[in-house]
Amino acid sequence: MSTTLIVPGLHGSGPTHWQSWFEGLIPDAVRVEQTDWIDPHLPRWAGAVRREIERARGPVWIVAHSFGSLAAAHAAWEYRDRVAGAMFVAPADPDKFGIADTLPDQPFGFPSVVVASTNDPWVRLTKAALWAERWGSRFVNLGAAGHINVDSGHGPWPEGLELFKQLQRTQSDVPLGSLDADALRAPINKPFDWGSYLRDR
Repeated sequence: MSTTLIVPGLHGSGPTHWQSWFEGLIPDAVRVEQTDWIDPHLPRWAGAVRREIERARGPVWIVAHSFGSLAAAHAAWEYRDRVAGAMFVAPADPDKFGIADTLPDQPFGFPSVVVASTNDPWVRLTKAALWAERWGSRFVNLGAAGHINVDSGHGPWPEGLELFKQLQRTQSDVPLGSLDADALRAPINKPFDWGSYLRDR
């Protein structure tokens, strides 16, 4: 048995957001709630993630978006022995909030993936790739996908769910570089080719 924590960003994720869609499809999903969805306070937000990790039964998987990715990364570093893997989607630029020096800057030691786009107003693609490198995460460039939210057309997101399922199929004791890295990593200047990826499954 495992638990999947859904960690939304600012304002939460409404009923048409891909995170809500994930939540409806993943039997063991638990949404991390915040007391204030409009105040991005990292210690408080990360504390909410930590509490859910402590409550969870079995290994914990994390699916985070935007500022929620920063809160999840902060919490996951302290619970590396409990976290099986994490998917950080459109992580907000921590420099915008003055919190970059409070985030982990070393590999987590568990499988993770950072998903970003070329025209996200909350983080430059190169900055997202930098954090992916620091965390030892695979990096996926979706191309011009905005902030990967409802406004950019990401309600139901089957490609994202496939990314998460592949992440779950990894084993934490296998080096990341040996785990079909080409399928999850695209060059920073080249969007991920979902057509080829899905045909090859």
